[in-house]
Amino acid sequence: MRWEDRGPSRNVEDRRGRGGVGVPLGIGGTAILLVLSLILGTDLFSLLGITPQVSGPSPAAPPVAESPAEEELFSFVSYVFDDTQSMWQQTFEGSDTPYQESTLVVYRQAVESGCGVAPSAVGPFYCPVDGNVYLDLSFYEALRQQLGAPGDFAQAYVIAHEMGHHVQNLLGIASDVRSAQSSNPELANRLSVAMELQADCLAGVWASTVEARGDLERGDVEEGLRAAAAVGDDRLVQGGGGATGIDEETFTHGTSEQRTSWFRTGYQQGDPAACDTFSQL
Repeated sequence: MRWEDRGPSRNVEDRRGRGGVGVPLGIGGTAILLVLSLILGTDLFSLLGITPQVSGPSPAAPPVAESPAEEELFSFVSYVFDDTQSMWQQTFEGSDTPYQESTLVVYRQAVESGCGVAPSAVGPFYCPVDGNVYLDLSFYEALRQQLGAPGDFAQAYVIAHEMGHHVQNLLGIASDVRSAQSSNPELANRLSVAMELQADCLAGVWASTVEARGDLERGDVEEGLRAAAAVGDDRLVQGGGGATGIDEETFTHGTSEQRTSWFRTGYQQGDPAACDTFSQL
């Protein structure tokens, strides 16, 4: 993907130099990390330097040195975030819904958001409470090594997907889904899958605009498709040793085939209206 370093973005908050955030995991948090460790085949407690505790803050971690490679990656994600945001700002122009800017928060180890404190093991996430995207750059190493999805456009897909959730939040889709999940618990997982697949499709819509201006390079789309496939529920379960007896009713993000299919739909159609993943419920 062709890009340029445009300097610091006013919509990117760099919290990497603040040291670690105390993460009182508790029993529930410990269970989540144990599950993620099994899925990724990695001891996330050791990787994050976290000692599980039921209560009380953990000591702040010392600042981590910033390498030239990490600084280049920081510049890249800043560019991608601004680019996706600019596209959605233009898309919202003339509509009945005003666009509200999001902020990308880049952190290390753990972060405090409007949705609570989260360790980096949860991966990139969007918080609908504060409208921000949160990203620990170390996730990209896991994406490349553990999940087999290298490349700069795979990294860009991650940001574009989270910005898809921001769009859903602004349009009221996210709140409608939460209400529907509350009133129809039996559909909760299927609604969650539809939300994630729509975010994949919206990421594909952004990718189509990158191609339209001639900034896609050979292999970029394939990188994005590999990234979408890498985080499919079936792929993650298989990677965690659960290939036998996979129950799709327990999925919350969609299969690899579903995720790549909807990303491709958004990319080929270039129209958010083509991203109606809820009509198949």
